Amino acid sequence: MAQTRLTSPAVHRLGDDMVNFCIVEEPEGLVLIDSGLPAHWGALCDHLAGSGAVPADIKAVLLTHAHPDHLGLAARVRREAGAAVWIHSAEAATLAAANPARAGRSAERSIASYLLRRPASMGLLLHLARKGGFRPAPVSDPEVFETPTTLTRVPGAPEAVPIPGHTPGSTAYVFRHHGVIFTGDALVSYDGLTGLRGPRLVCRGFTHDGASALASLDTLAGIGRDLTVLPGHGDPMAELSSAVEEARRVGIS
Repeated sequence: MAQTRLTSPAVHRLGDDMVNFCIVEEPEGLVLIDSGLPAHWGALCDHLAGSGAVPADIKAVLLTHAHPDHLGLAARVRREAGAAVWIHSAEAATLAAANPARAGRSAERSIASYLLRRPASMGLLLHLARKGGFRPAPVSDPEVFETPTTLTRVPGAPEAVPIPGHTPGSTAYVFRHHGVIFTGDALVSYDGLTGLRGPRLVCRGFTHDGASALASLDTLAGIGRDLTVLPGHGDPMAELSSAVEEARRVGIS
């Protein structure tokens, strides 16, 4: 996937056709939202070089949750840039585990049941494996929070809003001055396991608590109507309120 300039010239989408992560430019430094897969390091460095920046300009990494396809570069960025890594306290133990991909709570349904219905879903798993997604490096002692808060020590002072369900500590990050919200996998526009597109929740094969995920749509609805949604998977969505409404309509598969 090519780098994509979004509604704000300070927000950049990186990653590939399966996995998104983003950079937000602030006067105090750069903020990485999620961190893709280990193989994305080269693309990140290329993006930074193209904008006259270096890894040391990244001051914070905000993780929406501790699934391995969001953790790929977090430990390396902390090591090479000295960036603080932020995550909800409910995800901290998973992030610090020897292999975060094997830690954390299990999903509501077996992935196998989805693969039987849609064998093409195996392409997602192979992609993650090729890019190092099943062995992300752990991050011990991250910066944590538990309740909705403004991260005043992060450039841009984004709002962190817990939206549990996909994982216990799934979190959205809101940069109101840029008109964007990063929803991780709590609200996406592409589900690689089912192949479905459009605003939706990630299926139960990758979600820990579907009922809580549905309930968290109410929290998202209360954040603001006109924010552009940057999900962990799929294309941006132009308006948070309409994306939430559509996700409610389609439910969770």
